[in-house]
Amino acid sequence: MEETKNNPLRKTIKIKYFDEQMERLTYIGGKSDWIDLRASEDVEMKKGEFRLIPLGVAMELPRGYEAHIVPRSSTFKNFGVIQVNHMGVIDESYCGDHDQWRFPAYAIRDTKIHAGDRICQFRIIEHQPVIQFEEVKSLEHEDRGGFGTTGRK
Repeated sequence: MEETKNNPLRKTIKIKYFDEQMERLTYIGGKSDWIDLRASEDVEMKKGEFRLIPLGVAMELPRGYEAHIVPRSSTFKNFGVIQVNHMGVIDESYCGDHDQWRFPAYAIRDTKIHAGDRICQFRIIEHQPVIQFEEVKSLEHEDRGGFGTTGRK
C-alpha cells in the first residue's frame, strides 16, 4: 500500500478487473468509507439456491490488511438474497490473478441480478494486533444490565 504524494492518508491498492467493460470502483468521499461492489455477470437464482456471484475484481492487499465484505442495506429488499457467511473476510494472501472476489448468496425468493447491479460493499481494515489475555476472578466494574439492554429506556 503506497501513500500518495498529495495525501499521506490516501493509500493505493493494485486491482485487476476481469471485464474491461465493467464500471470501475470509486470511493465516494463524504458519504461513506465503504466501497460498492457489483455483480460482474447476470445471475438468475431460484428460491433456496446458493451461488457464488462473481464481483469482477481481484486485489493485492498490502501485508497486514484485510477486506471486509457485507451486503448493501438494500440488497435483501431489491434482490431477495442474503450473504451466507454474513461478512466475508479476504486477507492479503488471496491476491493471485485468478483470485476473483465473490459474493456468497442464498436466495429467499426467485430473483435476477444483472451485471453491474451493486450488491455488496467492502472496506479495508488493518489486522487486529496480537492480543494477550489475562485471566482474572473479577472485572471490577458495574454490570450494564445483561445482553440486549441498551436503548430500553
